[in-house]
Amino acid sequence: MSTQPDDTAAPSGAGESAAAGAGAVRRDEAVIRVEREFGRLFARIRIGWREAAATVHPELPALGYQVLVSVISEEATTAGKIIERLQVDKSVVSRHVRQLTELGLVDSIRDPDDRRARKLVATDLAKERVAIARANYEGRIGERLRTWSADDLDHFADLLHALGG
Repeated sequence: MSTQPDDTAAPSGAGESAAAGAGAVRRDEAVIRVEREFGRLFARIRIGWREAAATVHPELPALGYQVLVSVISEEATTAGKIIERLQVDKSVVSRHVRQLTELGLVDSIRDPDDRRARKLVATDLAKERVAIARANYEGRIGERLRTWSADDLDHFADLLHALGG
């Protein structure tokens, strides 16, 4: 597969024009297939998040797990950053942070840099349970990916990087 533009878009003759049209149809069909496969992959990822959330705590929903992972990774340690990272409403984040606190998975402390703000910190219990959940998930996906050659994995990573632009 090539990430380079297809040069069939500028044909010089009638035969090339028909070939270009066929190439465009084939590409459109391939795009539809990729979109369908992404849908299947995203559905599997959502199932994985639900399973991971249940591993952390039986009452934790998938989005609560995502909030917790954001805090643990320190990508988002304030409500505002979580809202930005997960693209969800403030009330949703508040509800999940409250639940995470009640479950003993997150502590809310004063931000040392801004005494008016609160900073979210994952507890040791949260880190331990998320590590178990990640190991389970990464083990499953790792099993599948380890059947691919290193060249295929590198190519796949390059394509994902190009898509994520």
